[in-house]
Amino acid sequence: MRILLLATLLLLATLPVQAQPVPPPVAVPEAMRGTWFRGECDRPEQMLHLTMRSAARVPAAGPGRLFRFGSFRPVADWLFAAGIGPDAPRLLLRGTRDALDTAEPDPKLRDDRLPGDTPPLAWHRCPQPPLALVLQHAEGIAFMAALEQVEAACTAAVPGCLEAIRRQGDVNDDGALSLAELARLLRGAAWALAVQQGADSATLLAGAVTQAEQARNLARLLLDSLDYDADGRISAAEMAQDRLRLSQAPGAQGGTPLPLPALRSLLGR
Repeated sequence: MRILLLATLLLLATLPVQAQPVPPPVAVPEAMRGTWFRGECDRPEQMLHLTMRSAARVPAAGPGRLFRFGSFRPVADWLFAAGIGPDAPRLLLRGTRDALDTAEPDPKLRDDRLPGDTPPLAWHRCPQPPLALVLQHAEGIAFMAALEQVEAACTAAVPGCLEAIRRQGDVNDDGALSLAELARLLRGAAWALAVQQGADSATLLAGAVTQAEQARNLARLLLDSLDYDADGRISAAEMAQDRLRLSQAPGAQGGTPLPLPALRSLLGR
């Protein structure tokens, strides 16, 4: 439940909004983006997906890893991608459209000594990955790209940020987010957070049913909380209600102040 509660923050537009647009970092080259595999295509040992600014590595067994890149620079014949976060994970990339090498250097290895003796891993494309693997990971992969789109829109102003959330989640492009579309975003966010916490493919599969149920419950909560016109969908305007500017809120002269602690019983606190 904690994972999905954290994911709800995205839908409530709590991403930091910059006062001025900031230049995007250099991205992962287009030829390297997409999904890569190690092992036989009908039963891969590991999957790696690269977007412009992220990488998710999900093994069949052992801890997974999610990289969110903040900067890039060349190192010898590698592209050095530095992650964000307290541990600043690092990933080295080199390759073409059909072949890719990666290396994950030891955290103690200094940047000026990369790649050092870090062993590279070789990856290849699969024309048709196993259907079971697609069913398990496709929503999470889609969320990785959607999150980057939202982050890019949220560098300037709240209205564009909220509209980006709507646009990325609006599968049928009807201008608003339905219960199913909200649940899809939350399932994708739960997948990404689980991989970031080290989940492997088996762990993700084991938790899929529970996460799907929790995602639907949270989607229902969001819908009940923000669907002001009661049409069964949430628009960008509804997400923006009371979030774009401070109301004048003049109040009223008459009346007697109600002790705020009296509201505790109503709010369950």
